[in-house]
Amino acid sequence: MRIIFFGTPEFAVESLKALVDAKFNVVAVVTAPDKPAGRGQHLQASPVKIYAETCGLAVLQPIKLKDPSFLEELRLYNADLQIIVAFRMLPEQVWNMPRLGTFNLHASLLPNYRGAAPIHWAIINGERETGVTTFFLQHEIDTGDLLFQEKEAISESDTTGELYDRLMKKGAKLVVKTTLAIMDEAIHPQAQIETKELRIAPKLTKETGLVHWSKDGQSIVNLIRGMNPFPGAHTVFQGKHCKISSVRFHPEIIADLGIGVWDTDQKTFLRVGCADGYIEILAWQMEGKKKMEIAEFLRGYSFTF
Repeated sequence: MRIIFFGTPEFAVESLKALVDAKFNVVAVVTAPDKPAGRGQHLQASPVKIYAETCGLAVLQPIKLKDPSFLEELRLYNADLQIIVAFRMLPEQVWNMPRLGTFNLHASLLPNYRGAAPIHWAIINGERETGVTTFFLQHEIDTGDLLFQEKEAISESDTTGELYDRLMKKGAKLVVKTTLAIMDEAIHPQAQIETKELRIAPKLTKETGLVHWSKDGQSIVNLIRGMNPFPGAHTVFQGKHCKISSVRFHPEIIADLGIGVWDTDQKTFLRVGCADGYIEILAWQMEGKKKMEIAEFLRGYSFTF
């Protein structure tokens, strides 16, 4: 069975590696074009390209997926199956090309959390369970017939980074399981059942990560967990932008600590009032500075209260 793999970030590398280790016949890899990065703006290859080249796999990097020359090159590989992990939306000319179809790995229990940031939003919304899903592609994004799902618990302390790592590994195993099942003609695709309660996972923006201290404490904690380590929750403190990485919620109302009011002993704690108590800042990064535990930050900061 001839397979073409589509993917770009680290999350996709684990699945590609699992396919290679399982001795599947991956005939080509499609990934994003090299992009300028860092201070020198040198061209940098995607994690998938870097791994694929270590395996001697053919790498395609189209700028436009509808480019006739790319489509012709894709046809020449005569793939039986295409596998998508963390790649951009494909046109029908691409996903409808192989005889066995094209399946995608998505980091949620579809149909919930369709969209670009399912891991972040599951934590931001306080979910206690998520998972990974494989499904066949069709016209509308993340709506195709389900193949397999695996669940994953979310703890009260999980950050997006921690959950990302677990789902990346669990997803790689599911990709292998799905590929084997397709090869053995042992799949039973099921249509997604939609309800009014479905939650979505839209692309993150800078506004998504802005902490609103008027919200309840648990919602604020969930936002900060969900934006950690990337792209980061943030606030403004004494006129400076700060990226918050760790906090603790105290469900205790303090008379002089109203919503959005800051307080510190300038030695051991920094806290701010919220709707139902206060948030203690444990670690953050002020603009132009390195990430600090709060005690280290307090030792070197001059307050203007």
